[in-house]
Amino acid sequence: MRVDINLATHPYEDSGSLWLRWGGGLAVLGLLTLVLLYSVLAGWLAARKDRGLIAQREEQIAARDQEKAKAEGILNLPENQSTRDRSQFLNDLFRRKAFSWTQVFEDLEQVMPARLHLVSIQPAMTRHDQLEIKMVVAGESRERALELVRKMESSQHFQQTQIQQESSERGQTSGDNVQFDISAVYVPELAGAGPRSEP
Repeated sequence: MRVDINLATHPYEDSGSLWLRWGGGLAVLGLLTLVLLYSVLAGWLAARKDRGLIAQREEQIAARDQEKAKAEGILNLPENQSTRDRSQFLNDLFRRKAFSWTQVFEDLEQVMPARLHLVSIQPAMTRHDQLEIKMVVAGESRERALELVRKMESSQHFQQTQIQQESSERGQTSGDNVQFDISAVYVPELAGAGPRSEP
C-alpha cells in the first residue's frame, strides 16, 4: 500500500518534543501549585493556633481584670480604708527609698555637656507610677542646654525629655546666660544589668 504525504500542505512536526516541553511545563506548574497549597494550609493552621493562643490570653487577662476589680472593691470598703491608705503610703515610701541620688548624678554626669551645670533637681512620681525628675540647669548658651536634651533622649536612663521653661539671665557675674527647666522620666539601671553601653 502506498501513502502519499504532501509536505507543502502538511509540514512535518516533531510532536514528541512538543509534548515533552508542554508536559514539563505542566509538571512544574503542578508542583508549584502543590507548594503554594501547602504554604497556604500551613499558614492557615499557624494562624488558627495563634488565634487560639490569643483567645486564651484574652481570657486570662479578663480573669485578672475581674480579680483586680474584686480586690479593689474590697479595698474600697469603708472598713478597709485605713489598710488601703497604709498600703499606698508604704508603696510610695518603698519607691522613694529605691531612688538613688548617687546613681542619678552618675547618669547625669554621662550626658551633661561642658559649661552647663545643674542648679536644682527634684524627683516625683507620675500618675502612671513612673519616676520623673525635674531639674534646672544653667549655662553660657542655649546650644549647651539643647545638647543636654539630645544626649538625654539618646540615653537609656532618660525618656520623654522636655524643656518646660527657658529664661535668659544676662548680666550674671557667674557667666550663666540661660536657664532651663527640664523634665524627664528616669529609668534607673536594673541590678545585674551588666556594664553600661553609654559613652
